[in-house]
Amino acid sequence: MKEEKKEQNNEQNNEQTITKEETKKVEKKEHKDKKNEKKDDYVKLTAKEVEEINRKTKEAEEKALRHQAELINYRKRKDEEVERLLKYSNESLVLEILPVLDNFERAISMNNIENEETKKFLNGMNMVYQGLVNALNKFDVKEIECLGKKFDPTYCQAVMTEEIKDKEQDIVLEVYQKGYMLKDKVIRPAMVKVNK
Repeated sequence: MKEEKKEQNNEQNNEQTITKEETKKVEKKEHKDKKNEKKDDYVKLTAKEVEEINRKTKEAEEKALRHQAELINYRKRKDEEVERLLKYSNESLVLEILPVLDNFERAISMNNIENEETKKFLNGMNMVYQGLVNALNKFDVKEIECLGKKFDPTYCQAVMTEEIKDKEQDIVLEVYQKGYMLKDKVIRPAMVKVNK
């Protein structure tokens, strides 16, 4: 009886082993089939979406190039702005000094003084004036030369007109207030009388 039971147990075990092996084979086959199905799906999806992916990639590249170009343009504008600011950084200081320069010129123009001490004082003022003019010239501040030249509204402002027949029209006859340029920019136009 014991032997019969053992045989039955062995048969059952064999059946279970066969069943387990068959189950594993079936599972492997199913797993392989699923992988193949996924690969087929993947291939199908990739084939369908390649154009879309390529289009999106091109759009992204173009967008990146546009942003890069915008950044380059921004840097150029910024550099130009900084350069301009540095170039004319002394403008407000020069504009404050010009009235002082005008006053020096008015004081020095009194040349009919006979008193010796006053002449020495005026000579000292003239030296200070020349020093101030030289300092302004170092920073590219130049006087606008317009007396006797054709009137140019870019550099001059006509405050009076006069008609003198023996001189050409639109010639500057008199300068009431000198004009000045800082580098290539007019910071104060000259106030002049023009022949009409």
